[in-house]
Amino acid sequence: MSDYDAIVVGAGHNGLTAATILQRGGLRTVCLEANHYAGGMAASVELVEGFHFEIAGSVQFPTPGTIREDLGLDTLPTVEPDVMSTNITDSGPPLIFYRDPMRLMTHLGEAHGNEALMGMAAMFAWAQAPARALGRFDVRQAPRSYDEMYACATTEQERQAITDMLFGSVTDVIDRHLPDRDKHASLRAMLSFLAVNTTYRGPATPGSAAGLAYGLASPPDGMPMMTKFAGGVGAVPAHLGRMFTENGGELRLRTRVRAILAADGRISGVRLEDGSTITAPIVVSNLSPDVTLTELVDPSILPADLVARVSRVDHRGAYLQMHFALDGRPEFAAPYELLNEPGMQQSIGLFSTTEQLQQQWEDCRHGIVPPDPSIALQIPSDGDAGLAPPGKHAASAFALWFPVQGRHGDYASRRTEMARRVIAKITRYAPGFESLIIRNTTFAPMNMERMFGAPGGDFCQGLLHPDQIGTNRPGPRGFADLPIPLEGLYLCGAGCHGGPAISFIPGYNAGYQALEDAGRRG
Repeated sequence: MSDYDAIVVGAGHNGLTAATILQRGGLRTVCLEANHYAGGMAASVELVEGFHFEIAGSVQFPTPGTIREDLGLDTLPTVEPDVMSTNITDSGPPLIFYRDPMRLMTHLGEAHGNEALMGMAAMFAWAQAPARALGRFDVRQAPRSYDEMYACATTEQERQAITDMLFGSVTDVIDRHLPDRDKHASLRAMLSFLAVNTTYRGPATPGSAAGLAYGLASPPDGMPMMTKFAGGVGAVPAHLGRMFTENGGELRLRTRVRAILAADGRISGVRLEDGSTITAPIVVSNLSPDVTLTELVDPSILPADLVARVSRVDHRGAYLQMHFALDGRPEFAAPYELLNEPGMQQSIGLFSTTEQLQQQWEDCRHGIVPPDPSIALQIPSDGDAGLAPPGKHAASAFALWFPVQGRHGDYASRRTEMARRVIAKITRYAPGFESLIIRNTTFAPMNMERMFGAPGGDFCQGLLHPDQIGTNRPGPRGFADLPIPLEGLYLCGAGCHGGPAISFIPGYNAGYQALEDAGRRG
């Protein structure tokens, strides 16, 4: 008799989702996590005493209502600021992204002009057909081939949007709808950053529009574009962990899996770092598909074509993630004093223009640190005081483009230099920022790979390039034309169809697929 009915490798949000579904469906399940905390890149961690940081992911992306209801996600307390983000560049007025759609439209019209208002509406409309083609909100459905994607179009305009998504660039789309590079600078910059941070592409590079379609997709049931949770995004894995264990599941931390075991075409369990084994006829892996199939599973027992396909996945995460324990609230200088108003510092985009972002990516490819990096700055304690001690603040900065290739200095020196430039840029807008830093930590992609087992530090587990979407992204049992030939092995990480981001879809799909194959009903 096996030790368990199912083993889930990795307690990220997708792993915990799959584990909860399996345990609730009647399978004795253990979830094994290498770190000392659950959540993976969707965790909140106390990096400095009293200061809690969202280690990587910070928001729940739009998630199908079926999943939210099944997992009880709508029961979690949220933080709902009037202003979701403020985005600024050195040219053009700031873009204030109000939560209230009517207030947002009024702001766009008054501050950026009616052309901007109509252009943003057209951008959101543009994204809808590509979102359907991608299956962005599909649950328990197979990814679409290119022909099936085009079949989602109901008009020639929608067909063109799908073509943009597959073969075009971000600038192809925004030049069409927001052509004024000066007046529309902050809108263009925000959209460009939104699109390319899940790619290794500049906004003018063909293939970058896929990230734009994914980022702009809005769910059919009217869910908000992004959701912030009280206490940080770590509230999500904490909630799922409780559901899992309250249903009888076992969560083991500090338990690293070194191998997934199989014999005669069937999964038999896992081998741990200490050499011990745990047996089960089902193993669900929250790790990236390529790590699962080339490192945990013995690749010699898999088809060579399957191993070759997953080995080609592009994981060039080119970002820097920084976290700051601050001695107080930053004070922004003119003309950005509006950021000093209550609640305005929770999410701030300090962006380069679309054209500068393209040049910075070109430089990054040659090992050059950007002189003026684009930064998504978050100070969640500005609206959720429990994340930092009284009078203090916890801030995080996500910046592009960190040069992961090239010979201009070694990796550590590039990381140090880019961190210095991130701090300098924030301080340019908020002159006292650097003096407020009690302590900071810097994570480059290599650090994230070591911490979470994500190849290249790629939080997508497969960047959103046209050749890594649709049928080129595996489902729970592999690819449509190259399924995993091992009975009992399932994939549930962000590198699967339905990923990336905190949407729970890959874990949900894998959990229910494994239950169905086991003859159980959830």
